[in-house]
Amino acid sequence: EDAVAVLDAFHVVKLGTQAVDEVRRRIQQQTMGRRGRKGDPLYGIQRTLRAGAEHPTDRQANRVTNAVRADPAHEEVYLAWQCAQDLRAAYRAADLAEGRRLAEKVLATFHTCPVPEIARLGRTLRRWKDSFLAYFSTGRSSNGGTEAINGIIELHRRLARGYRNRDNYRLRMLLAAGGLIP
Repeated sequence: EDAVAVLDAFHVVKLGTQAVDEVRRRIQQQTMGRRGRKGDPLYGIQRTLRAGAEHPTDRQANRVTNAVRADPAHEEVYLAWQCAQDLRAAYRAADLAEGRRLAEKVLATFHTCPVPEIARLGRTLRRWKDSFLAYFSTGRSSNGGTEAINGIIELHRRLARGYRNRDNYRLRMLLAAGGLIP
C-alpha cells in the first residue's frame, strides 16, 4: 500500500537507446535499400550511438559528424541520439531537482518529436509519468540490487542441476546469494 512504483534508470535509458537504434536501422533501410554493412556511415557509428555523449573520443565525434553529413536523412538519427542523451542527462544530473526538471522537459517535448520512434517513446513515458518521475522523488530508488541477486540465484539454480532435498537447495542458494560460492 505504501510502495511506490519507480521506473528503473537502466530500463528507461535502454528504451531510449533502442529507439535510436530503430531510427538508425529505418534510415539505413530507406537510404541504402538494405541493412547496414561495413563501410556504411550509419553502420559504423552504431556502437557510438549506444554510448553516452559525456566523454566521446575525437575519433567517435568525427565519425558521428561525418555520418550525419553523409546524407540529409541522417540528421533524423542525430536528432534521435540527442533526445536519448537528454533522457540520460536527467538520470545523470547530480541534483535530484535538476534531474526532475530535465525529466519533465523530456515528458513535455518527446511526444511531439518529428521522429516517430522518439514520439512513441515520449508517449510511453507520459503513460508512465508518475513512475518515471518517482525516481527523482524517492532518492533514486532502484531494484537493481534485487535483480542482481535474483540473477545470481537463477545462475546457481541452473548449475545445481536439481536438488531432491529442498533444505539443501535453499542453503545452496543462500550461500550463492551471499557470495560464498564462486
